[in-house]
Amino acid sequence: MRPDLELLLHDSYRRRLGRELATAAGGADLYTAPAVVLMHGTQADPLFCYANRTAQSLWGFTWDEFIAMPSRLSAEPEVQAERGRLLERARSQGFIDDYAGVRIASDGRRFRIRGVVLWTVDDAAGVRHGQAAVFRDWQAL
Repeated sequence: MRPDLELLLHDSYRRRLGRELATAAGGADLYTAPAVVLMHGTQADPLFCYANRTAQSLWGFTWDEFIAMPSRLSAEPEVQAERGRLLERARSQGFIDDYAGVRIASDGRRFRIRGVVLWTVDDAAGVRHGQAAVFRDWQAL
């Protein structure tokens, strides 16, 4: 768990969307919230730097496995170009709230995610720290 990132997630969501992340996530404690909350950094091939318990359970990774993984690997290779376009749109607009797609778990299970809010995570000084997502709607395929 990263309390520093949780505060950054809350603050950046509020600045970008004018709403509270706690409402979207289903609780102020993001780590135990019923919604998936994920964040990746700003590397050329961004690594996850935050994944709450719901995300860990859905994808089947531990915290240590999640934060060592490039975020692109959460999607199958054939949808990574589309995923990249959505990430770029969210970066240029600040956020998008119409993100949906198919993802792949550690054991190969596939699931559809919908209603995803994807936003640029920055601090009060405008320094970009990555991108994050929150969603409550997923379905096994």
